[in-house]
Order: sequence, then C-alpha cells, then structure tokens
Amino acid sequence: MRKDLLTVKELSLKEVKGILALTRELKSNPGKFKSSLSGKTLALIFEKPSNRTYVSFSVGMYQLGGNSIYLGPEHIKLRVRETIADVAHTLSRYVQGIVLRTFEHQNVVEMSEFAGVPVINGLSDLAHPCQALADVFTVREKLKGKKDVTLAYIGDGNNVCNSLLSACAIAGININVATPKGYEPDARHVKFAKGIAVKQGKQVRLFYKPQDAAKGADALYTDVWASMGQEKEAAKRKKIFKGYQINAGLVKLANKGALVMHCLPAHRGEEITAEVIDSKASVVFDQAENRMHVQKAVLIKLMGK
Repeated sequence: MRKDLLTVKELSLKEVKGILALTRELKSNPGKFKSSLSGKTLALIFEKPSNRTYVSFSVGMYQLGGNSIYLGPEHIKLRVRETIADVAHTLSRYVQGIVLRTFEHQNVVEMSEFAGVPVINGLSDLAHPCQALADVFTVREKLKGKKDVTLAYIGDGNNVCNSLLSACAIAGININVATPKGYEPDARHVKFAKGIAVKQGKQVRLFYKPQDAAKGADALYTDVWASMGQEKEAAKRKKIFKGYQINAGLVKLANKGALVMHCLPAHRGEEITAEVIDSKASVVFDQAENRMHVQKAVLIKLMGK
C-alpha cells in the first residue's frame, strides 16, 4: 500500500480490497493484532472538533499496542505559529504516523509532502477517506451476499460525498447522488468514479430530485446540510436543502430492507428525521463503530513493520 491516505481515489482496487479484508479480520479477531503497532506513536493534529475520528484513532492505536498524542488548535496553529513543513519535519522525528483533520485539503497534501512518516487525512474540506471506507465496509457487511447494490446519497455534495463516490466505484457499488443545483460533488471525483464504475460494470448517476436517487436504492445516506466552517451559510442552506431530507416517505421509495446511513453528527429534523435514524433500518452506529476497525486496518497497512 502507498505511504499515505489522502483521498480514496488515490487507492487501487487491490489496496481497497486489502483494507476491507483486513478490517473483517480485525473486527472478528481483534486479539490477534494486539501487538501490531507496539512501541509506535500516532500524532493526531486536529484543527476541527471531533468525536468519532479522535476516539476511534486513539482507541484503535491502543488496541494495536501503540500510543497516540492529541495536538489540537491550542497546540499547533498550522501556517500561523509554524509552517506545515516545519511541523511535518519535527513530528517525523518523534512519531511513526500523522493524522491531520483540517480545513483546506492543501494542508494534508503539504503535510504529506514534507513528512517522513505516513500521513492520513482525518478529514479535509475535499475528502473524508476513512469515513467512506468504513461506509462501504458497512454496506458489504450488512448486505452480505447481495451482488448488485445501490447506495443513494441525498444532500450536499461535500467531502463525504466526494469520498463515497470513489469508494463505492472501487468497491463495486452503484451510487446515486441527489443534490440541489450548485451543490454538486467535486467534478474530479465524479469523473474518476464514473471511469472506475464503467470498468466494474456499475453506475454513477447524479440527480437533482431526491426521489429519483432513492428509487431502487439498497441504502440511503445523508450528511449535515452545513458542514464545519459553513455555519454562516446555515440559514440559507436550510431553505435550499429543505426537500433533501431522509424521512419515512423517502425510505418507502427505496428497496425493501434498505439501510439508513449517516456519518454523524446528525441534525435531527433537518437532513434526517429522528424516526428514521432511530429505526431498525438504521446502521448509523454500526458505521461509527466500523470507523475504528477500518482505521486500524489502515494504520497496520501504513505503519506496520
């Protein structure tokens, strides 16, 4: 596997299959890997608040026999207190891996360029690779044996959507995306996903009506309408995205037994109703758990031996 994980689309089919296979093994037999990263330390540089990313990486490193160090905004102010290059060079003398959760994707790219250890994108405005890998793992886990699976993403064409496009295409999952006009996913990720999907005999389809994307779907997925850093747009986005809610009506358009997914945190009553997120169809907290298992696989692939 390559040295870093910055976006899903930089991974090969073989690498994604390897991560998912190792994730299954880690989840079913965690004790087997309790010393895999013994004596190794992971630096967690977080410019954005976090629940799942911080806890899942911290606990994951502990379960693999390693250690993690949290470096929040109060510790490191990238490009303000110190250049990214200097931070990367310094940390590479202390730790064996770096997770960066940031705003501009260029920060992750630059950290990767200067670090002498593996760099993992814990989230940037462009991509959220660990989330998407956990999502496709969850879909495969829950819909085991179903060959032709379609995931419908409803909402903002944000970093999660970008990464889902790539992950689904590589994993052989059809993906429908419904967004308001002007809020489509990144064109580069769409182009990449469509190219890979064709080779896999799968489809990537973009819609403007949520109902069109939901029809025949085996999983319905959404995210918040206003991500971190977009708080000033929240009121405007509420009006624009009003019809892009996963609710009981939309679920009825999907296939029987369709999964309900959300990367969390959720704004209940906005992009998803409480009724749906708390229903038997919801695998939201399975997704959250699987973040840790997938990330452990990524850590072993990048930092092991």
